[in-house]
Amino acid sequence: MITFELTKEQTLIQKTAKEFASGELKDIARDCDEHDEIPKKLLDKAWEMGLANAAVPETYGGIGMQRSAMTSALICEELGYGCASLAAAIMAPSTFIQPLVDFGTEEQKKRYLPTYGQDKFAPAAAALHESHFTFDVTDMRTTARQEGGHWVLNGVKRLVPFGQTAQHFLVLAKSGDRTGLAHVGAFIVPRDAKGLTVESAPEKTMGLKPVPKAKITLDNVAVPMADRLGAGKGIDGRRLINTLRVANSALCVGLAKAVLDASVPYAKQRVAFGEPIAKRQAIAFKLSEMHSEIEAMRWLVWKAASQLDQNGDATKATTLAQHYANKNCVLIADNGVQIFGGHGYIRDLPLEMWMRNARTLTVLEGIVAA
Repeated sequence: MITFELTKEQTLIQKTAKEFASGELKDIARDCDEHDEIPKKLLDKAWEMGLANAAVPETYGGIGMQRSAMTSALICEELGYGCASLAAAIMAPSTFIQPLVDFGTEEQKKRYLPTYGQDKFAPAAAALHESHFTFDVTDMRTTARQEGGHWVLNGVKRLVPFGQTAQHFLVLAKSGDRTGLAHVGAFIVPRDAKGLTVESAPEKTMGLKPVPKAKITLDNVAVPMADRLGAGKGIDGRRLINTLRVANSALCVGLAKAVLDASVPYAKQRVAFGEPIAKRQAIAFKLSEMHSEIEAMRWLVWKAASQLDQNGDATKATTLAQHYANKNCVLIADNGVQIFGGHGYIRDLPLEMWMRNARTLTVLEGIVAA
């Protein structure tokens, strides 16, 4: 049975994330976007609050909050409301931490999790995207083959968050000849691994500009058998990808809500032809549709997250949530720019930034995990 009633713990962390987003992220979002950088003290503060690493067990120095895709989705939405770029940066290490908590062996957790249970921001990331236009997460070109008691990785990954500074990468690769999410392998690769090259110049994108993104090349990188996530048992590739999709969708909900909350008061205040533009049917209907779509986006995300928390196969639910959230996030951001008219294009206001971020979220699957 699916319930959308939040627990006391979830309500508290949702409130904490909301206050942090409103008090810390909104004010510096534009400056970070203009200069393509994020203050380290902001990342450290978010880390100390446990927004990305709360699921690290107390045994390894973490907070030990119960692992929940729904809780992570709540955090992503609230942070995405404050600033999608900063939210993506704060939550990027979750793409390494959450899978390790979910699928890691005791040996893997003992070896790697203490690094991410400390008070200071520790960069890590999943390496998912690939360097070709036909990239399909179910049929990756990055390969992993067994050879001489190791896994050997070959391929190129793009748009890897914090690639230049990450201590560990979770490299997703095709293991075997068959396609499909069930045949996705995840491998823990330290940044000093032989054969791993990280391009020094950050990759530039239209949106999410402050998030440093890198191209990494894997040339016969040998990974010990014990460092395949889950070791001998491997992982459930479907669940791993589904957690990434839920988090991405939740960021879209938060961004879309920010657009709506800026558009409504503007439409009430902006006078044209003797009356507020909110009284014009075209504008009123547009705002109503934006509100409806955001509610639908959120419920799809919550349904998918709930199915993940119940350990069911949430592939259909997460795919629907991501498709719907990505599509409507872009449409809502575009509507916001149109409602603001010429002001929507002025860089003093956040509308054009939100529109760029919305478009980028639709192609950057795998930057955060639920």
